[in-house]
Amino acid sequence: MSKIRILIADDHALVREGIHALLALCDDLEVVGEAADGSEAVEAARQLDPDVVLMDINMPGLGGLEATLAIRRENLRAKILVLTQYDDREYVTRFLKSGAAGYVLKKAAGSELASAVRAVYRGGLVIDPALAREVLSPAAPATSGTRDDLYASLTDREKQVLKLVAEGSSNKEVAQVLGISVKTAMSHRERVMQKLSIHNRTDLVKFALKQGVIKL
Repeated sequence: MSKIRILIADDHALVREGIHALLALCDDLEVVGEAADGSEAVEAARQLDPDVVLMDINMPGLGGLEATLAIRRENLRAKILVLTQYDDREYVTRFLKSGAAGYVLKKAAGSELASAVRAVYRGGLVIDPALAREVLSPAAPATSGTRDDLYASLTDREKQVLKLVAEGSSNKEVAQVLGISVKTAMSHRERVMQKLSIHNRTDLVKFALKQGVIKL
């Protein structure tokens, strides 16, 4: 029987090692690669063609959400299973909208992680029980013109640029992370500011914090 091929994306080496050791106990699972940030995760997904990517959220450079958007945009077949410490409804909603197949908390994963990997590999949707009821319950309808609407108006690339700029990356650094020209990075940054009606980096950082795009 062929094994389920897994890529682990997490910026902490000890966490990657622990997850690797846990999954190695399962005969039907195989860790084929590791990534320390979102950019590495996207490149590894291209090169290794894993069945499942275990994706952390808060990573340097390209974060987990931005990496998920990139993997989905390239139509790579890997299923994304978020493995994180953040029990935040907004994060769960954003990842599911971006095409992730599951959201599991690190503190509750343990032996359940293997089952979650198998479930998303087979096409299932996995949400940590502690979050499922809140996330799947009907939410109040959003009113037009809210900050959520503004964030949703950004393209996938603009969302990536928003995170990087809010974290302090220069246009050159944004270009290097995303593999685009400096001129293109500047254009994306300008469009983000225009769409959000923001005119300085301080307000951009405040917006990113309120939206949960970055954490203090």
